[in-house]
Amino acid sequence: MRQPTPSSSVQHLALGWFSMVLGLSGLSLAWHRAQPLLGDLAWRVSLGIGVLAGVVFGALLLATLWRVLRHAAAVREEIAHPVRHVFVAAVPTSFVLVATVMVTLFGPSALAHGLWLLGSASLLLATVWVVQRWLHAGRVPAAFWPGMTPALFIPVVGNVLPPLAGVALGHPAWSAAQFGVAVLLWPVALTLVLVRIGMLGLWPERLLATTFITIAPPALVGLSGSVLGAPLLLVHMAWGVALFFTLLSLTVLRRILSQPFGLAFWGMSFPLSGFAALTLHLVPDVPWLQALALVWLGLVSLVIALLLWWTLQGLWQGRLLQAEVTPAAP
Repeated sequence: MRQPTPSSSVQHLALGWFSMVLGLSGLSLAWHRAQPLLGDLAWRVSLGIGVLAGVVFGALLLATLWRVLRHAAAVREEIAHPVRHVFVAAVPTSFVLVATVMVTLFGPSALAHGLWLLGSASLLLATVWVVQRWLHAGRVPAAFWPGMTPALFIPVVGNVLPPLAGVALGHPAWSAAQFGVAVLLWPVALTLVLVRIGMLGLWPERLLATTFITIAPPALVGLSGSVLGAPLLLVHMAWGVALFFTLLSLTVLRRILSQPFGLAFWGMSFPLSGFAALTLHLVPDVPWLQALALVWLGLVSLVIALLLWWTLQGLWQGRLLQAEVTPAAP
C-alpha cells in the first residue's frame, strides 16, 4: 500500500482536520455531563477523551504551523476557496474548546485562560473575515452561492462556545457579547443556506456529512444560554430545534455512508456531541430524557470511535492526506 511522503502529507493537511478536535472535545464535555447518572466512570471517560483531544490539537497545531512555513501557497489556496475558507474558524474554535475541556475537568488555570483568550479573540476576527467575504463574492452570484453550505455554521458555532468556560474564567460580559454575535449570525447563515438550496440544489455529495452541522447552533445556544442565565423555557426550545435538525440530518445518513470515508465525515461529530450534552443537561428538569440521553451518548461515542478508526486506517493507507476534491459548485 502506498504511503505519502511527510512533505506531501503536510501540504494537504487541510484546516478541516481541526474538526477532529471539535468532535473529541465535544464528546469529552458530553461525558462530563453524564456524571450525575454514571458517577466517576463518566469523569474518567471524559478525562481520557479530553486528553486525546488535547494531543490531537497539539499535533495538528504543530503540523499546521509547519504547513504555513513550507507550503504557504497551499494555505493561500485553501483560504481563498469558496467552500473551504470557513474552516479557518475551526482553528480558534479548537482553542476555545480545549480550554473549555480543561476548565470543566480541572477548574480555571493560567493555561486554560490563555488558550481561551487567544481562541475567543481570534475567533471573532475569523468570523469578521468570513462575513466580509460576502460583501465581495456577493457581487458575482456564481462565486457566492456555492459557498453557502452548512460549513458556514462553523464560525457561528464557535461564537456560541465562549460562555462555557468564559463565565468561570471571569469574563461573563465578553462571553455574552460573543454569544450575541452567534445569535445574530445563526438565522442569517441558515437563511443563506436555504436560499442556496432553492437556487442551486443541495451541496455536493462529498460534503453531505456537513448537513449535521445544522444541529450544532441550537444545541450550543441551549448549553451556553443556560450558563448565561437564559430561562429554562428557551433552553427547551433550543433542544427542540436541535432535535428537529438531528432528525432531518439522519435522513441523509445512508447517502453519506454509501461514500468512501473522507475528512468531511468528521463534520458529524461535534454537532452530535453537542446535542448529547444538551440532552444530558436537561435530564434533571426532564427526567424522561434520561434513557434517551444515555442511549444517545452511547451512539455518539460509537460514531466517533468509528471515525477515529477510519481516520487511522486512511492515514496508514495513505488515502486521506491528499489533495481534497471539494467542488466549488454542484
